[in-house]
Amino acid sequence: MMRAWVSPMLLVVSGSVVATELISGGNPIAATVLLLLFLLLAGLTSPLIFPRSIGVLEAQRRSAVDGRPIVFWRPGCTYCLRLRIRLGRSARHVHWVDIWRDPAGAAVVRSANDGNETVPTLVIAGRPHVNPDPEWVREQLCPPV
Repeated sequence: MMRAWVSPMLLVVSGSVVATELISGGNPIAATVLLLLFLLLAGLTSPLIFPRSIGVLEAQRRSAVDGRPIVFWRPGCTYCLRLRIRLGRSARHVHWVDIWRDPAGAAVVRSANDGNETVPTLVIAGRPHVNPDPEWVREQLCPPV
């Protein structure tokens, strides 16, 4: 769990240091802008932007019942962030498994990716799709009628 917060916390600390230097140099406006930018980046790389993660066994059980796909992700992954943002509200129609919090989830990803922990890995109907196009994923969630 702590590993997921290392990058966001480093961004907050770095932003604070840069802002302090700018304030002591007499430039509070630039300090404020840069601090806000660092805080935004910290928020985007944190687990907060993703729906609540569940374990792989629970995700597989739920997926078998409701047919929703499972997305294996990890904090700090820009491709995972891209998928999450591009899905928008549709992201809640997917079961999210954080492979850093669930070793069994990481094992599923490695088995689907020749031993690599490549994320995002989406599993629909038992078939893995590595780093899928967000538009394609959205089509899978809401097929045209």
